[in-house]
Parts: sequence; structure tokens; C-alpha cells
Amino acid sequence: MQAFVSQAVEFVSAHRAWAPVIIFLLALGETTALVSLIFPSTAILLGVGALVAAGALDFLPLFAGAALGALAGSSISYWLGRRYGSEIMDRWPLNRNPRLTERASAAFAKWGAGAVLLGHFIGPLRSVAFVMAGIATMRIALFQLANVPGAIAWAFVIPKTGEYGSGALGAAWRALTGG
Repeated sequence: MQAFVSQAVEFVSAHRAWAPVIIFLLALGETTALVSLIFPSTAILLGVGALVAAGALDFLPLFAGAALGALAGSSISYWLGRRYGSEIMDRWPLNRNPRLTERASAAFAKWGAGAVLLGHFIGPLRSVAFVMAGIATMRIALFQLANVPGAIAWAFVIPKTGEYGSGALGAAWRALTGG
């Protein structure tokens, strides 16, 4: 998995002009039900944040791509929940972890739109929170009222975490080595 993440980060670095599109696709995959369970987009986005810290990429285009991708993926997941209802939870890979489905259902029942907002930040919840909103037939306006700020905040925080974490590690290394 680590080798795949490293290769993906190197690919983004090597294709700088396409980085916003690549980041859009990564964020789309990270927030689309089912896909997010099998694709390590968050780790790649953290690595891309390190490229920002190194000056290899600009943050703003990556942020825009990530925000739009997260909005698209979560909206597709909502639509899947509305369209297919609870039967989607019986499909692979969601049916492999019924406890996850139960926890997401409980979180959605307890927090409603708040679960949509938090769903962007909590890995296991992300794969089903948006679907659950659709299954529960949450009004689209209420869904988007929670989804839009969640997607924007997530698109900012994840790459920035990689950027600042990388910067902190670099500063610590320079302090230790005197270089």
C-alpha cells in the first residue's frame, strides 16, 4: 500500500499541469460510496500536501480540485442511497462489514446533517454517511447545507495537514542535522 501511495504522489508531482484533475479524481474516489473503501486517496492527498510544502505544487488549484471532487463524490453517494435505498448496503464491499453500516446508521439517526458534515473527516463513516443520507431521504437542500462546508473544509484540511506535517518534519530534521 505504501509503495502505491508513493508512486501516486510521484505521478502527481511529475504531471503538475494535471494535478488539479488528478486531485479531483482522488477526492471523488475518496467520497464515493464503495470506492472509498478500496482506494487510499487520503494518504495520497496527504502526500500531495507534502509536495506543496516542498514548493513542487501550488495549493489553490489542488484545493479547488479536492473540493469539487469531494462535492461530486458525496453527491453521487447521496444519489445512490436515494436511488437504491437500503439494498445498496447488502452489496460488496459494504456487506463485508455490517458493523460499519450499523454504526453509520446510528450516527446518521443521532446527528442527521451533522453526520454528513463529519462524514468528510471520519474515514469509516465517509464510506456510508452520504449513502445513509440518501437512504433516509434527507432533503437535498439539507444534505447540501451540511455537505458543501464539509467538503470544502476537508479539501482544505487534508492537503494542509500533509503540507504542515512535512514542513514540521523538515524543520526537525534540519535542527537535528544542522543542515
